[in-house]
Amino acid sequence: MINTKNRFRGRGSLNFIYRRGKTVRLSQLALKYTAARQEDYRLAVVVSKKVSKSAVVRNRIRRRLYEAARTIKKDSGAVWPYDFVLSVYTEDYATMPSQKLQKDVESLLKKAGLKTQKL
Repeated sequence: MINTKNRFRGRGSLNFIYRRGKTVRLSQLALKYTAARQEDYRLAVVVSKKVSKSAVVRNRIRRRLYEAARTIKKDSGAVWPYDFVLSVYTEDYATMPSQKLQKDVESLLKKAGLKTQKL
């Protein structure tokens, strides 16, 4: 799980990203991002009931994506002064191998031009 300082508080900050953010999309996953107001990143993972009716499956997808983003951040040492929202469109992320899941998140970051920034 990610640290509490890297989580969103309240619905207003998510609305700001939805209104002003830029979007990068794969077939099953989308990343919406905007410049952050603080030094470090904030991340939210949105999994709709349309993806899965089961809360257990939705929470599993959410936890797995949080962990993938956390390990990418730790391994790369990148500076991310951005706010991110990952939106999931399929239930496949609940059972997908973690390497594939992490590769999808990395490809979204590269597509957005955010993966290359180092400390």
